[in-house]
Amino acid sequence: MTLFAAARYDSRAMDHQDLIHDWNLYDGTEAESRPAKVMLDDETLRDGLQSPSVIDPPIEAKKRILHLQNDLGIESTNVGLPGAGPRAVADVEALCREIVESKLAIRPNCAGRTVIADVKPMEEISQRVGLPIEASLFIGSSPIRLYTESWDEDFLLKCTEEALTYAVNAGLPVMYVTEDTIRARPETIRKLYSTAVRCGASRVCVTDTVGHATPAGATALVKFLRGVLDEAGGHDVEIDWHGHRDRGMGLINSLAAIRAGATRVHGCAIGIGERAGNTEIDLLLVNLKLLGWIDRDLTALGEYCALVSEAMGVPVPSNYPVVGTDAFETATGVHAAAVIKAYNKGDDWLADRIYSGVVAGDFGLRQKIRIGPMSGRSNVIFWLQQHGFEAVQEDVDRIFDAAKQSDRLLEDSEIRALVRQPHPETTA
Repeated sequence: MTLFAAARYDSRAMDHQDLIHDWNLYDGTEAESRPAKVMLDDETLRDGLQSPSVIDPPIEAKKRILHLQNDLGIESTNVGLPGAGPRAVADVEALCREIVESKLAIRPNCAGRTVIADVKPMEEISQRVGLPIEASLFIGSSPIRLYTESWDEDFLLKCTEEALTYAVNAGLPVMYVTEDTIRARPETIRKLYSTAVRCGASRVCVTDTVGHATPAGATALVKFLRGVLDEAGGHDVEIDWHGHRDRGMGLINSLAAIRAGATRVHGCAIGIGERAGNTEIDLLLVNLKLLGWIDRDLTALGEYCALVSEAMGVPVPSNYPVVGTDAFETATGVHAAAVIKAYNKGDDWLADRIYSGVVAGDFGLRQKIRIGPMSGRSNVIFWLQQHGFEAVQEDVDRIFDAAKQSDRLLEDSEIRALVRQPHPETTA
């Protein structure tokens, strides 16, 4: 089909998918590795609070965050580390009660060291609230950590056996977690996770605590652990992946871990967390939906990220994917012209994709045309029409000239001030 012929057809009269040729499918892995099960664990209210820049929000804000996690279909959430003290205990209990009283589908888990003292508060809260709390019990595993702490493998195994046995006997579902697994020796991993299976762990988690992993490393670790679990008789024990963003690979490592066999991956809203942060759970949701690995309503995603940003005092970068203010805006003439042509065809599907690899409508958002020094007159005409003005040539020229002389995009208030005709809200 020639360029000119392509310009004449009506996208609504044909299969929309014929308009996009997807090279992402050409490596042959997409169909082969489509996972049978994908779940998410939201760490925003625990790991996210370890960020040096965040505010620990009041409990009412945490409850609103919890409800939006539930609305997004997130399966589980880490509601805190009750072993940290009275405030942590109070918040964990309040959030668990909120789940019960509001009949939320999301399930709670709590972080704790592999010591009985950290398990007891979980047991007590679970009994008071009447809700099972998954005990996510962690211990260091890498040689560098063991050397620094003056630990040996016998100490790790003793702590693991004591804490997990207590938690299982207390009726708590247990996820066994080793910190810095990506830098741990295979023989250490084998001993620790085999012990976890023997002690009754229902899930296990491998971690990239310091953001060291690459996708190849994440894949190798998850596959190795699957073999260890099966050898230990833990065929029904599922694997979690927990990653950080120190190398900027948190997201891609999580997707690699899923392909390798992890059935649940962890993340935090807008990537908050210690140092460079945790894997962005919002971007996990976006990419899992785009890959076709999940199918759920994500129109509350922007609201969720905005709430976390406000409650925790962490701004969302303007160019952050999907929920940043710039994500679906364009002022560049040729780009905006294509989006405008799609809207003029009355085809929102087309407008959402002509200059965007992410579908704004799937997340309750819409493409937005702005006016600036790189804009064309079509930007101005479209803005005027969208805001209820007639596209009078004199106004178009005045706004266009002002935009070309500006060093930034014009604000709506500045554009309105340049329009000589009466504002539509004053003449309605």
